[in-house]
Amino acid sequence: MPTITIMTGGTRGDVQPYVALGAGLQAAGYTVRIAASDNFAGLVTDAGLTFVSTGESIEALLNSPPWRATLERGNFVTILRQMQREMRSRAAQQARQIPTIIHGSDLLIAGMAGFGGAFTAALAAQIPILIAHLFPFTPTRRFPSPLIPVATLGGMLNRLSFRVMQLVFWQTLHAADAATRTTLGLPAAPLGGPFGQYERQQIPVMYGYSPHVLPRPNDWPPQHVVTGYWFLDPPLGWIPPADLVAFLAAGPPPIYLGFGSMGGRNPEAAGRMALEALAQTGQRGILAAGWGGLTVRDVPPTVHLLEAIPHAWLFPHLAGIVHHGGAGTTAAALRAGVPSIVVPFMGDQAFWGKRVAELGVGPPPIARTSLRSVQLGHAIERVVRDAAMQQRAAVLGQQIDGDRGIPAAVAIVQRLVPVP
Repeated sequence: MPTITIMTGGTRGDVQPYVALGAGLQAAGYTVRIAASDNFAGLVTDAGLTFVSTGESIEALLNSPPWRATLERGNFVTILRQMQREMRSRAAQQARQIPTIIHGSDLLIAGMAGFGGAFTAALAAQIPILIAHLFPFTPTRRFPSPLIPVATLGGMLNRLSFRVMQLVFWQTLHAADAATRTTLGLPAAPLGGPFGQYERQQIPVMYGYSPHVLPRPNDWPPQHVVTGYWFLDPPLGWIPPADLVAFLAAGPPPIYLGFGSMGGRNPEAAGRMALEALAQTGQRGILAAGWGGLTVRDVPPTVHLLEAIPHAWLFPHLAGIVHHGGAGTTAAALRAGVPSIVVPFMGDQAFWGKRVAELGVGPPPIARTSLRSVQLGHAIERVVRDAAMQQRAAVLGQQIDGDRGIPAAVAIVQRLVPVP
């Protein structure tokens, strides 16, 4: 069977879709290895896939005081600079790891993680690559880069914004790529990175989000495809916690509040704000209190604290979902057919928050730095009272459920590396 290595990085919301993709590929007859940070070993092996370590737990890194402070400020440039320092400090180690990680592969699949030397090493070893992103990275005239917080710049400026962000990302990634090239005795990369070169070589690119959420631009190259989301559902026989089931059955559907790994420096203040907003609106609530989550000391009986739960199971039971707008959480919320309230912290989160509002399945996103309990309460009131919004969310959820994103992605892989 052909061996596929999927290299990924980031938080759980970034990693889980690639694990779902890997499970789909393994079911189609491939041997799949997932290269990720150490804290995702269980997620990978629970899906029946082989785990390959890329190093330190991303949880430990993001929970360090410097990263907590950076995430709280929410300044994307500052975040990228800190990422750049991290990448530089790890460049030599990563350059030594990469040849081992990709050895024996018949195909390498990766998103941004691949540009830190893995794509370079794979192509040098004549291993084909498939670029797989969770947010738009291919330049288009239709909208600006998701990483630039404006609605539109118009035509060519929209397209140029993607080139600018490619250069910005390359400043973060090029140290690891350069170290890999030095280790392998390869010439330096183009000054602006390999992005244009890969387009000229017609390297295939697939996007793991729904065309119902963001249609594919008609000015993209034909080999750049939107497949639909890659969802990882709970395993057969998975049983939800009894106390959660009892809480859900004890009253009307609650509001979920959780920000994934983006909890900020003061989870206690965030927890108090959540409780105040729920009290103002008279709503029951489920608060995510796990990694990066909210902290609450005196929990009223109308609120349930949750460490971790599969979103695919929980979200359809809710009246509304307050989240940070990460690609993975947004996907799960939209699929559930439940309105979202997005509180973006960084990166592409504001982009997905705006899409939620444009699709009419949630109110406009609320900036984390300006979030107050009154604002949050007003947004909660809207999602529980707006029947038209609820209907639009339900219809979109049905459309997303019919996308068949993983089979579409598997079909792309089968054309590149057929199973004998």
